Amino acid sequence: MRIAAVGRAFPAHYYDQETLLSALLELWGQRHHNLGRLESLHKNVLVGGRHLALAIEDYRQLDTWGRANDAWIRVAQEVGEAAVADALDRAGLSAEKLGAFLFVTVTGVATPSIEARLINRMRLPVNLKRLPIFGLGCVAGAAGIARAADYVKAYPDQVAVLLSVELCSLTLQRGDLSIPNLIASGLFGDGAAAVLVAGDEVPATGPKILATRSIFYPESERVMGWDISEQGFKIVLSAGVPEVVREHLREDVDAFLADRGLSRSDIGSWVAHPGGPKVLEAMQEALELPAGALDITWRSLREVGNLSSTSVLLVLAETLENHRPAPGTLGMITAMGPGFCSELVLVEW
Repeated sequence: MRIAAVGRAFPAHYYDQETLLSALLELWGQRHHNLGRLESLHKNVLVGGRHLALAIEDYRQLDTWGRANDAWIRVAQEVGEAAVADALDRAGLSAEKLGAFLFVTVTGVATPSIEARLINRMRLPVNLKRLPIFGLGCVAGAAGIARAADYVKAYPDQVAVLLSVELCSLTLQRGDLSIPNLIASGLFGDGAAAVLVAGDEVPATGPKILATRSIFYPESERVMGWDISEQGFKIVLSAGVPEVVREHLREDVDAFLADRGLSRSDIGSWVAHPGGPKVLEAMQEALELPAGALDITWRSLREVGNLSSTSVLLVLAETLENHRPAPGTLGMITAMGPGFCSELVLVEW
């Protein structure tokens, strides 16, 4: 099993953090005591700019969850199609080789789901096995690779495509000036990524998937997620996320590697989800990573923000395209998300 290619796509609208901050200050005025902290919170997330699903002035029209979700369905198809087409082009593969289509998101809902709509838009094979997955959040990029690997293990002559689309800006809660929502308004961005996972009988030259592992942490539902009401998705974001990383990640990674006779010192490449500065610092500390190990992840956070499930796939794409490790290097793809849980994927470059 190999990762044959990763495609990327972003909405056309990109704004620097100062422009976004000004728009939010105008939106919220002086309605709440937390507003004075908005600028410092935005600076603390270390994001320089983000893509938005819509032009910034168009968000004024999204006065109901239904209108926001309608925009999500439209833009998700646009960037989703572009990401899948980019992945196929990079791999030099025909769509006819696809056997399964996995779609992950946590920022909008649609039935038929987005992958079904893309089968129509892209004239993809009608016998594709569809697997839409909602609710895994930030962990879904790594988890989606693992589930795609499970599929091609059973069907080694096929390719599974994983598409992640996250349009976080369309979940903005106008009436919520809680600290978690203010942080989210400065941290999360929009975009899509698609990964092609090829079975052993399909010629491919990307990193080989050696093993995967899922870990669930019981009684941790309120660490991260959504509260859902008539207004849509309201962020649940505990300040304790970095502590969860420190408490669990080292032990989980060490146990996973030990089962294959390996240790962290054997890993020469780390592809990590950019959850935010404090989360990344906790990850570096917990795993005792060498200087520079997460440079690509930090750069992704600065350039486009946290795109939930899409982010780790963007880091993987950048690693493949511009920072590919030497052949034979062992690598780890890792993400954590709602549940609370983590996902580990061991690869060989």
